[in-house]
Amino acid sequence: MTTIRRSLPLPVRLMNLAGEGASWIGLQPIKLSVESLLEKAMANARLTDFGGDEFRRPLALLIDSLEKEANLSLLGRLIARGDLLRTLENRLRMVDLFRRHPEITEQPVEHPIFVVGPPRTGTTIFHDLLAMDPDIRVPLTWETCYPLPPPETASFHTDPRIARVQSDLDRVDALIPEFKQMHPMGAERAQECVAITSHDFATMIYQTQFDVSTYDRWVLDHDMRSALQWHRRFLQLLQWKAPGKRWGLKSPQHLWHIQHVHREYPDALFVQTHRDPVRVLVSISSLVAALRRLSSDKVSLPDIVEYYAMALAKGYDNTVAYRRSGKLPESQVVDLYFQDFIEDQVGSVRRAYQHFGLDLSDDAANAMQAFLDNNSADKHGKHLYSFADTAMDEQELRELFHHYQTYFDIPSEPIA
Repeated sequence: MTTIRRSLPLPVRLMNLAGEGASWIGLQPIKLSVESLLEKAMANARLTDFGGDEFRRPLALLIDSLEKEANLSLLGRLIARGDLLRTLENRLRMVDLFRRHPEITEQPVEHPIFVVGPPRTGTTIFHDLLAMDPDIRVPLTWETCYPLPPPETASFHTDPRIARVQSDLDRVDALIPEFKQMHPMGAERAQECVAITSHDFATMIYQTQFDVSTYDRWVLDHDMRSALQWHRRFLQLLQWKAPGKRWGLKSPQHLWHIQHVHREYPDALFVQTHRDPVRVLVSISSLVAALRRLSSDKVSLPDIVEYYAMALAKGYDNTVAYRRSGKLPESQVVDLYFQDFIEDQVGSVRRAYQHFGLDLSDDAANAMQAFLDNNSADKHGKHLYSFADTAMDEQELRELFHHYQTYFDIPSEPIA
């Protein structure tokens, strides 16, 4: 078994060691339980209405997985507790706002663009490019972390929450500097839908941060009805005082739930990205292994690869089945292949727009190119990973992903 144990800064290692020692003698200074988190969130927000109980089961499943599977360090416990509290407090405050301003949830969300595809296939950069189009409104990291009070157009780029979130992200970069080589983050960069559906605790974001496989398997099979209703309300909140013409959205999780997204947004437009699934598997596993170092001192790359091989195969087969069913009109979906996208990124965006009958203005295209010029793929260094570290058999993986790779005619790439 290949176990990743790269060194975090000495003060963090000492803190985690102290936490490990406390647990050995039966002490747990950072406790995770549903009731304690709910009580603390209500006390902090001075509110009591969570807006329904659908979230309680997945929250309980998540906490159970955190306790039994995640091998949390003391830092990991602090991160998990802080994130769960922030999310619960956001939910309380949103419910209160919707009660006081019911007109928020009466706003239309029309013809949103969803970038759908497995991780490491160009979804992030495509989403970033959409953000350069003034006709596209994307959810930014700062406003998904702290959506209340609702963002406003006049202060959208000066809001003090931007600096707060950027400071948090800078600390992540300091602790695991190689992560920005894989997935650059920024308070004012486009954020994924998984950060939004986390408010109903039906999100795959936690599996990237922590080993919560039992919880994540539940998410893979969830019908997402309540979570996507929350997703819509979240967008309505963000656009209330900072509107845009059309939402540009993205999450690899939609691969598993594309039919549910289409049910909630029947007029949505989908950009589905594709790449050699074996390369995708190795790359996402490398990213997850790096990120989990923040929360655990025991990170097994082969275990991560094995889990994501199963999960990706499930997501691939789901999207093939839905596309084959014909329920998603061809006019509402365009396929984008990784190599084509890398060779002409702005041109790929233009072709997607043309497929949907949209116009890409010269100003938007120029802004996209300027973004690419200032954010090259290796700006922070090259993301290096090796198939040899996975302990997997390439041919077995090819067979696992054969249905998807054949249906979409995806070329295989060299595996190093």
